[in-house]
Amino acid sequence: MAVLSRVLRLRAAGLDRFVVRSFQSSSSWRNSEIDPKAAAVLPLQRDVKDRNVQWVFLGCPGVGKGTYASKLSTLLGVPHIATGDLVRDELSSKGPLAHQVLRLEEVVNQGKLVSDEIIIDLLSKRLEDSAAKGETGFILDGFPRTIRQAEILEGVTEIDLVINLKLREEALLAKCLGRRICSECGGNYNVATIDIKAEEGNPSMYMAPLLPPPHCASKLISRSDDTEEVVKRRLHIYNEKSQPVEEFYRSRGKLLEFDLPGGIPESWPKLLRALNLEDHDDKQSAAA
Repeated sequence: MAVLSRVLRLRAAGLDRFVVRSFQSSSSWRNSEIDPKAAAVLPLQRDVKDRNVQWVFLGCPGVGKGTYASKLSTLLGVPHIATGDLVRDELSSKGPLAHQVLRLEEVVNQGKLVSDEIIIDLLSKRLEDSAAKGETGFILDGFPRTIRQAEILEGVTEIDLVINLKLREEALLAKCLGRRICSECGGNYNVATIDIKAEEGNPSMYMAPLLPPPHCASKLISRSDDTEEVVKRRLHIYNEKSQPVEEFYRSRGKLLEFDLPGGIPESWPKLLRALNLEDHDDKQSAAA
């Protein structure tokens, strides 16, 4: 990973790419179409000699990339690297990019995309930290967001799978506006109750709030960029930029499009089935 981080910074040409297994199909997958035979080609059953998975999560702001990437990270034993968190940590820590903090904060608060150079610098540093800890593999969350970022990433390493989470826009807006963070422990919660009735061929959708424990309830704060105006702008910018990135991975047969049917209890088991994975801890807790 140290090599990868340096190459990300330099975008060196002509480096040998890591040899990995990828999809055998040239077409993309959609969760509603996956069957057991098709799922068998997903790069999941790995020999111990193989390196860990290198996956990417795509999806609109607020769709739940961090939630599901984090759960898969724990299940598969690989680092979850969220570029949004890297940016927010940089803003609060006065790190190496401190001279750019004011401009960076303005970009974030206006719902705009942070420049490729800043994102790649932060991601490179995070990968160096992972290498120092002996970690291998990763699940990227929030990167790449542009074609240029996707091309840079492809030039230095192989991505096995890109999971594109989808959620109806009205649910996305409600989720973003309901996000809360505990100012003390940093825990993420959501106070929104989403109850959308079935109409015009779309099924109903219910997502219960993710409420904090009592000791966090009085310490909840909202992100400064979680206002309706900023969220709508972020969604508009994302939709503009995301289609070429989705097509980039679709054309390589690496895109799994997954429509979230509801909250975590409904979506997590279906996502695992789409990925040909099992969560034994989740099964045990459900049976308890």
